[in-house]
Amino acid sequence: MKYYSIGEFSKLIGKNSQTLRVWDKKDILKPHHVAPTGYRYYSQEQLNHFLGIKGIETKKIIGYCRVSSHKQKDDLARQIENVKTYMIAKGYSFDIIQDIGSGINYNKKGLNQLIDMITNSEVEKIVVLYKDRLLRFGFKIIENLCNKYGTTIEIIDNTKKTEEQEVVEDLIQIVTVFSCRLQGKRANKAKRMIKELLENDTGE
Repeated sequence: MKYYSIGEFSKLIGKNSQTLRVWDKKDILKPHHVAPTGYRYYSQEQLNHFLGIKGIETKKIIGYCRVSSHKQKDDLARQIENVKTYMIAKGYSFDIIQDIGSGINYNKKGLNQLIDMITNSEVEKIVVLYKDRLLRFGFKIIENLCNKYGTTIEIIDNTKKTEEQEVVEDLIQIVTVFSCRLQGKRANKAKRMIKELLENDTGE
């Protein structure tokens, strides 16, 4: 759970620090805890309560799983199972959000649900199998958004890929997305490009 100093909390609720000190003395609003240094700290739950945000007593841990197409449903099932196994081993209480869609598509149902939950201060942690399962491009945007709302991102497999692997994967994603909008000869040409990229990548 996130905690705020008296200065931070006062700004968030539109009061000054002196008002909070008076409220503390009068038992109107006590800080969540007082540090050994004497500094008062207020919790995210207190902030939610003060701002009238209901139903957010505890933040959730979300396992987010994604594949690019409906042809990868088996891969999605395995990914979900791996993420669940990891979180159970960690002792997490969690929910799973899943998506089927490109890593460069920002308008997926599950991703939008996750963003709404983050901005409502409902998410303590997001767990993903690989970094690019969240987003292939724009990961930093989500990361910065999470930082603003006290959400952390936990990546299970942080194995580094070579620059060549990342470039090939990025090209495949881009060509795949745009080939879906093409028809006839242009679509076939795009599919051949994807096949060649995959063959060259696995051949090395």
